[in-house]
Amino acid sequence: MKSLITLLIFMLTVSAFSQTDLEVLEQSPRHHEWVELESNGRILHNFVVYPEVSDKAKVLIVIHENRGLNDWARRFADELAEKGFIAVAPDLLSNTSEEISKTSDFENSDAARTAIYNLDSQQVISDLDTAFEYAKSIDAGTGEVSVIGFCWGGSQSFKYATHNPDLKEAFVFYGTAPAEKELVKIELPVYGFYGGNDARVNSTIPETEKHMNTLGKFYAYNIYEGGGHGFMRSGAQPNASSENKSARQKAWEDLLEILK
Repeated sequence: MKSLITLLIFMLTVSAFSQTDLEVLEQSPRHHEWVELESNGRILHNFVVYPEVSDKAKVLIVIHENRGLNDWARRFADELAEKGFIAVAPDLLSNTSEEISKTSDFENSDAARTAIYNLDSQQVISDLDTAFEYAKSIDAGTGEVSVIGFCWGGSQSFKYATHNPDLKEAFVFYGTAPAEKELVKIELPVYGFYGGNDARVNSTIPETEKHMNTLGKFYAYNIYEGGGHGFMRSGAQPNASSENKSARQKAWEDLLEILK
């Protein structure tokens, strides 16, 4: 019996990794919806996912990578809901031009990436404030709101922690920290998640840790050996390496331990 259960778990795991991000989303039993919010004189689109739970749930704002709110970012929001949390994922590329309403309107990820780096930093903060106020107002939510981001979004998560003291905590996946003068404003725990094979980002960790410690701020992190930059996304793909799969699984375990 034990062997049969082990085999079934293995088969389910293999099946999950053989699906594309869009297939996972389309097969999700959870409630998905798009919520339109007014921000900076335009419509900010937010992908919202609810868990199948009987009690009120904590809310997490999900900040996408520099590719925009693509299928993987929405899949991650759905996976958070699968774990029992409400996910609010703002599309920070919403209505950035007359031709672009959402990330999905870009011809490819390179075009989305270019647009990301042309965003005004204050507009990003303002959009996150809009998403935060909405997240706090969700009736099915507990009123506790955290932020989690990846790559470019990881850096934005760290930066948003310097701006909004009402966050419960900030989760930074392979993103860099803001300048030391900004870190002094942080009043909440910051947790970092980094891939072992990501020297560009990891080379900044010692300086960040030194500044946070000097300032008396809470900063804890894990480095997942063998994982590359973006391991949470790449580790979920059908062609994922065993190292990225392992890094992704361990990071999920650590994230859930903190959240719960």
